[in-house]
Amino acid sequence: MRRHSLDNLRWAAALLVFAYHICYLYNGLGIPGGIPGAESLPALDILAGIVYPWFMVLLFVIAGMSAQYALERRTDGQFLRERRDRLLAPSTLGLLVVHWVTGYLNIRMGGALAFIPTPLVYPISVISGIGPLWFAQMLFVFSCLLVLLRRLGWAEKWRKRCENLPSAVFVLLFLPLWGAAQVLNLPVLTMYRFGIYLAAFLIGYLVLSHEAAQEALARFGLPLLAAAAAGGAAYTVRWLGKDYTDPACLRSGLTNLYAWTAVLAALGCGQRYFDGENAFTRYMRRAGFGIYVLHYPVLLSVCYCLHTYFDLPAAWNYLLALTAGLPVTFALCEIIQRTPVIRYFVLGRRGR
Repeated sequence: MRRHSLDNLRWAAALLVFAYHICYLYNGLGIPGGIPGAESLPALDILAGIVYPWFMVLLFVIAGMSAQYALERRTDGQFLRERRDRLLAPSTLGLLVVHWVTGYLNIRMGGALAFIPTPLVYPISVISGIGPLWFAQMLFVFSCLLVLLRRLGWAEKWRKRCENLPSAVFVLLFLPLWGAAQVLNLPVLTMYRFGIYLAAFLIGYLVLSHEAAQEALARFGLPLLAAAAAGGAAYTVRWLGKDYTDPACLRSGLTNLYAWTAVLAALGCGQRYFDGENAFTRYMRRAGFGIYVLHYPVLLSVCYCLHTYFDLPAAWNYLLALTAGLPVTFALCEIIQRTPVIRYFVLGRRGR
């Protein structure tokens, strides 16, 4: 049985990532990776900061839950082969086809293009074009680790122990998540936060994949949403105008409490109000991963061109990035998934 609420939350989160990256590329907080000299809208910097602590944690929790449901119908070997195709291929082979554009534009914006010999521009662009594909790379590593834990018997033993936990424990899971946020964070490449994302993935697999857990979250969806709103307000006041990707922010207790409450609220409200299926949600379920994979080189290209070649007010840059970038991303996804070989390299799909 498909979990429509998780499918819908997954593609909704992909669209949220899309919108966030527009704000990120035009950010006025000095966050590395933005377009140098771009004019920002402070209100949208605030909105980007509000979603940043929790939306990738949510995706890793959903991935952990989905791994459990996938393994109910697959052997460990089948699961790993599927994850190899769907995660490892796009985040490695896809760099050669599409994502070198991200690396090239980053090199160009950083002013390093003039110092790189021409024959090395493409290879360096490929290597530096990972962008948001770090998510797929980390998720593949976590999937391999999960299979190892299953083989050792640890995963299923602890999953069974977590089957009937009291509802209050779900909120208290903020504590191990907060602890995990303190460790295994790579320097410079700050998106590789192995500690918190592995914890989120395992909590999804061990705890929140149980029917009882999902029913409890659905019952308390609205109170959790109110708590998340209060936490978001406190978090925003504390970090207003500051770099929300700074380690001090990401490791703080307030940030992690807000992030975890927001994740639980999304899961609870999704289970209660976002569990249906229609033609649109079926399409978005199929397209959601492609949108996530392809949106960044499209957005970076659009935002770079708008800033470099047009003298528009900041509001127009945001609006045009959204209205041009979204349909181009959808169109590119449709073209690639109909192109043999390329669709495997970019989307990890062997067939349409």
